[in-house]
Amino acid sequence: MIEILQWSTLAICALVAAARIPSTLRGENRSLFGIFSLMTLAILLSIQGPYVVIDQAMGGINLANLLLRFVIFGAIFFLGVRISRGFGADSAHRLITGKAGMVVLVAVSVVMVALFFMMDTAGSSAGLVAISGKDARHFALVEYYGAAGRAYPAYVALALLPSMVRAVRDRLPVLVRIAAALLALGGIAVALTLLFPVIPPSLGSIEFIINYTAILCFVIGLALIWAARVVNGRSAARRRTSTET
Repeated sequence: MIEILQWSTLAICALVAAARIPSTLRGENRSLFGIFSLMTLAILLSIQGPYVVIDQAMGGINLANLLLRFVIFGAIFFLGVRISRGFGADSAHRLITGKAGMVVLVAVSVVMVALFFMMDTAGSSAGLVAISGKDARHFALVEYYGAAGRAYPAYVALALLPSMVRAVRDRLPVLVRIAAALLALGGIAVALTLLFPVIPPSLGSIEFIINYTAILCFVIGLALIWAARVVNGRSAARRRTSTET
Protein backbone atom coordinates (compact mmCIF):
# COMPACT_ATOMS: atom_id res chain seq x y z
CA MET A 1 0.00 0.00 0.00
CA ILE A 2 2.79 2.41 0.92
CA GLU A 3 4.59 1.81 -2.38
CA ILE A 4 1.37 2.41 -4.31
CA LEU A 5 0.89 5.69 -2.43
CA GLN A 6 4.48 6.73 -3.09
CA TRP A 7 4.48 5.97 -6.81
CA SER A 8 0.98 7.40 -7.32
CA THR A 9 1.98 10.66 -5.63
CA LEU A 10 5.17 10.77 -7.72
CA ALA A 11 3.15 10.31 -10.91
CA ILE A 12 0.68 13.06 -9.97
CA CYS A 13 3.45 15.54 -9.11
CA ALA A 14 5.39 14.71 -12.28
CA LEU A 15 2.29 15.12 -14.47
CA VAL A 16 1.40 18.48 -12.89
CA ALA A 17 5.01 19.66 -13.31
CA ALA A 18 5.01 18.52 -16.95
CA ALA A 19 1.73 20.35 -17.56
CA ARG A 20 3.43 23.57 -16.43
CA ILE A 21 6.25 23.31 -18.99
CA PRO A 22 4.47 25.19 -21.85
CA SER A 23 3.56 28.08 -19.55
CA THR A 24 7.05 28.11 -18.06
CA LEU A 25 8.61 28.34 -21.52
CA ARG A 26 6.38 31.36 -22.16
CA GLY A 27 7.70 32.92 -18.94
CA GLU A 28 4.41 32.55 -17.05
CA ASN A 29 4.45 31.64 -13.34
CA ARG A 30 7.81 29.90 -13.46
CA SER A 31 7.80 29.58 -9.67
CA LEU A 32 4.97 27.06 -9.90
CA PHE A 33 7.01 24.82 -12.17
CA GLY A 34 9.92 25.09 -9.75
CA ILE A 35 7.73 24.11 -6.79
CA PHE A 36 6.21 21.13 -8.58
CA SER A 37 9.64 20.01 -9.79
CA LEU A 38 11.12 20.19 -6.29
CA MET A 39 8.19 18.21 -4.90
CA THR A 40 8.64 15.59 -7.61
CA LEU A 41 12.33 15.28 -6.78
CA ALA A 42 11.55 15.05 -3.05
CA ILE A 43 9.15 12.16 -3.61
CA LEU A 44 11.65 10.40 -5.88
CA LEU A 45 14.30 10.66 -3.17
CA SER A 46 11.93 9.21 -0.59
CA ILE A 47 11.34 5.95 -2.50
CA GLN A 48 13.77 3.15 -1.71
CA GLY A 49 14.72 2.09 -5.25
CA PRO A 50 15.50 5.50 -6.75
CA TYR A 51 17.02 6.64 -3.45
CA VAL A 52 19.59 3.84 -3.40
CA VAL A 53 20.58 4.47 -7.03
CA ILE A 54 21.02 8.21 -6.46
CA ASP A 55 22.79 7.80 -3.13
CA GLN A 56 25.22 5.23 -4.51
CA ALA A 57 26.13 7.74 -7.21
CA MET A 58 26.83 10.24 -4.43
CA GLY A 59 29.14 7.91 -2.53
CA GLY A 60 26.76 5.61 -0.67
CA ILE A 61 26.84 7.55 2.61
CA ASN A 62 23.23 8.76 2.56
CA LEU A 63 24.01 12.23 1.26
CA ALA A 64 20.83 11.74 -0.77
CA ASN A 65 18.88 11.97 2.48
CA LEU A 66 20.52 15.27 3.33
CA LEU A 67 19.79 16.45 -0.21
CA LEU A 68 16.17 15.36 0.26
CA ARG A 69 15.86 17.51 3.38
CA PHE A 70 17.14 20.63 1.61
CA VAL A 71 14.95 19.95 -1.44
CA ILE A 72 11.97 19.88 0.93
CA PHE A 73 13.16 23.12 2.57
CA GLY A 74 13.39 24.76 -0.85
CA ALA A 75 9.98 23.51 -1.94
CA ILE A 76 8.26 24.61 1.27
CA PHE A 77 9.98 28.03 1.21
CA PHE A 78 8.93 28.83 -2.35
CA LEU A 79 5.50 27.34 -1.67
CA GLY A 80 5.13 29.63 1.32
CA VAL A 81 6.24 32.68 -0.64
CA ARG A 82 3.90 31.85 -3.52
CA ILE A 83 0.85 31.21 -1.34
CA SER A 84 1.38 34.17 0.99
CA ARG A 85 1.70 36.53 -1.97
CA GLY A 86 -1.22 34.98 -3.83
CA PHE A 87 -3.58 35.34 -0.88
CA GLY A 88 -2.24 38.69 0.28
CA ALA A 89 -1.10 37.19 3.59
CA ASP A 90 1.45 39.86 4.51
CA SER A 91 2.05 38.60 8.05
CA ALA A 92 2.72 35.05 6.83
CA HIS A 93 5.02 36.41 4.11
CA ARG A 94 7.03 38.35 6.71
CA LEU A 95 7.28 35.29 8.96
CA ILE A 96 8.63 33.22 6.08
CA THR A 97 10.91 35.70 4.28
CA GLY A 98 11.77 38.06 7.12
CA LYS A 99 14.41 37.84 9.82
CA ALA A 100 12.49 35.30 11.91
CA GLY A 101 12.05 32.95 8.98
CA MET A 102 15.70 33.18 7.97
CA VAL A 103 16.87 32.57 11.55
CA VAL A 104 14.69 29.46 11.79
CA LEU A 105 15.89 28.19 8.40
CA VAL A 106 19.59 28.71 9.16
CA ALA A 107 19.36 27.34 12.72
CA VAL A 108 17.48 24.22 11.65
CA SER A 109 19.87 23.66 8.73
CA VAL A 110 22.97 23.94 10.92
CA VAL A 111 21.57 21.56 13.53
CA MET A 112 20.48 19.08 10.87
CA VAL A 113 23.85 19.04 9.10
CA ALA A 114 25.70 18.70 12.41
CA LEU A 115 23.54 15.74 13.43
CA PHE A 116 24.01 14.11 10.04
CA PHE A 117 27.80 14.18 10.29
CA MET A 118 27.71 12.89 13.87
CA MET A 119 26.31 9.61 12.54
CA ASP A 120 28.00 6.72 10.80
CA THR A 121 26.02 7.12 7.59
CA ALA A 122 27.69 4.40 5.50
CA GLY A 123 25.22 2.22 3.60
CA SER A 124 22.39 3.68 1.51
CA SER A 125 19.09 3.44 3.36
CA ALA A 126 15.97 5.46 2.55
CA GLY A 127 14.71 7.06 5.72
CA LEU A 128 18.00 6.10 7.40
CA VAL A 129 16.26 2.99 8.71
CA ALA A 130 19.44 0.89 8.67
CA ILE A 131 21.38 3.69 10.37
CA SER A 132 18.91 4.01 13.25
CA GLY A 133 19.11 0.27 13.87
CA LYS A 134 22.86 0.24 14.53
CA ASP A 135 22.66 1.11 18.23
CA ALA A 136 20.85 3.33 20.74
CA ARG A 137 23.09 6.31 19.98
CA HIS A 138 22.37 6.18 16.24
CA PHE A 139 18.68 5.66 16.90
CA ALA A 140 18.61 8.87 18.98
CA LEU A 141 20.65 10.82 16.42
CA VAL A 142 18.35 9.75 13.57
CA GLU A 143 15.34 10.81 15.63
CA TYR A 144 16.87 14.23 16.37
CA TYR A 145 17.92 14.60 12.73
CA GLY A 146 14.40 13.77 11.54
CA ALA A 147 12.88 16.22 14.02
CA ALA A 148 15.17 18.99 12.75
CA GLY A 149 14.19 18.16 9.18
CA ARG A 150 10.50 18.44 10.04
CA ALA A 151 10.83 21.65 12.07
CA TYR A 152 11.23 24.16 9.21
CA PRO A 153 8.38 22.81 7.02
CA ALA A 154 6.13 22.86 10.11
CA TYR A 155 7.14 26.48 10.81
CA VAL A 156 6.15 27.57 7.29
CA ALA A 157 2.94 25.53 7.35
CA LEU A 158 1.83 27.05 10.66
CA ALA A 159 2.68 30.55 9.39
CA LEU A 160 0.37 30.01 6.40
CA LEU A 161 -2.47 28.21 8.18
CA PRO A 162 -4.42 31.24 9.55
CA SER A 163 -4.54 32.94 6.14
CA MET A 164 -5.72 29.70 4.48
CA VAL A 165 -8.54 29.34 7.01
CA ARG A 166 -9.59 32.95 6.36
CA ALA A 167 -9.53 32.36 2.61
CA VAL A 168 -11.87 29.37 2.97
CA ARG A 169 -14.38 31.59 4.76
CA ASP A 170 -13.95 34.53 2.36
CA ARG A 171 -16.10 35.32 -0.67
CA LEU A 172 -13.63 34.03 -3.21
CA PRO A 173 -14.27 31.90 -6.32
CA VAL A 174 -15.23 28.33 -5.45
CA LEU A 175 -12.06 26.82 -6.92
CA VAL A 176 -9.88 29.18 -4.90
CA ARG A 177 -11.74 28.37 -1.68
CA ILE A 178 -11.37 24.64 -2.33
CA ALA A 179 -7.67 25.21 -3.02
CA ALA A 180 -7.32 27.14 0.25
CA ALA A 181 -9.02 24.29 2.12
CA LEU A 182 -6.61 21.77 0.61
CA LEU A 183 -3.62 23.98 1.41
CA ALA A 184 -4.87 24.33 4.99
CA LEU A 185 -5.27 20.56 5.26
CA GLY A 186 -1.75 20.15 3.88
CA GLY A 187 -0.46 22.62 6.46
CA ILE A 188 -2.16 20.71 9.27
CA ALA A 189 -0.62 17.47 7.98
CA VAL A 190 2.84 19.04 7.96
CA ALA A 191 2.33 20.34 11.51
CA LEU A 192 1.32 16.83 12.61
CA THR A 193 4.74 15.53 11.53
CA LEU A 194 6.09 17.11 14.72
CA LEU A 195 4.26 14.33 16.58
CA PHE A 196 6.09 11.53 14.75
CA PRO A 197 8.38 10.73 17.74
CA VAL A 198 5.34 9.69 19.83
CA ILE A 199 3.87 7.40 17.15
CA PRO A 200 4.55 3.72 18.02
CA PRO A 201 6.67 1.79 15.49
CA SER A 202 3.73 -0.54 14.90
CA LEU A 203 1.80 2.44 13.49
CA GLY A 204 4.67 3.72 11.35
CA SER A 205 2.54 3.62 8.20
CA ILE A 206 0.61 6.60 9.59
CA GLU A 207 3.72 8.72 9.05
CA PHE A 208 3.74 7.89 5.34
CA ILE A 209 0.03 8.70 5.06
CA ILE A 210 0.49 12.07 6.78
CA ASN A 211 3.51 12.98 4.63
CA TYR A 212 1.90 12.09 1.33
CA THR A 213 -1.42 13.65 2.31
CA ALA A 214 0.46 16.93 2.83
CA ILE A 215 2.19 16.67 -0.55
CA LEU A 216 -1.00 15.80 -2.45
CA CYS A 217 -2.95 18.61 -0.76
CA PHE A 218 -0.27 21.16 -1.65
CA VAL A 219 0.08 19.97 -5.25
CA ILE A 220 -3.66 19.74 -5.94
CA GLY A 221 -4.31 23.02 -4.11
CA LEU A 222 -1.75 24.89 -6.22
CA ALA A 223 -3.08 23.22 -9.37
CA LEU A 224 -6.61 24.41 -8.53
CA ILE A 225 -5.39 27.98 -8.05
CA TRP A 226 -3.74 27.75 -11.46
CA ALA A 227 -6.98 26.34 -12.93
CA ALA A 228 -8.99 29.14 -11.31
CA ARG A 229 -6.73 31.73 -12.95
CA VAL A 230 -7.19 30.07 -16.34
CA VAL A 231 -10.97 29.97 -15.91
CA ASN A 232 -11.12 33.60 -14.74
CA GLY A 233 -8.86 34.67 -17.60
CA ARG A 234 -11.07 32.99 -20.18
CA SER A 235 -14.20 34.48 -18.60
CA ALA A 236 -12.64 37.95 -18.71
CA ALA A 237 -11.66 37.44 -22.36
CA ARG A 238 -15.20 36.41 -23.27
CA ARG A 239 -16.61 39.45 -21.48
CA ARG A 240 -14.23 41.75 -23.40
CA THR A 241 -15.19 40.10 -26.68
CA SER A 242 -18.91 40.45 -26.00
CA THR A 243 -18.45 44.09 -25.01
CA GLU A 244 -16.51 44.89 -28.19
CA THR A 245 -19.16 43.27 -30.38
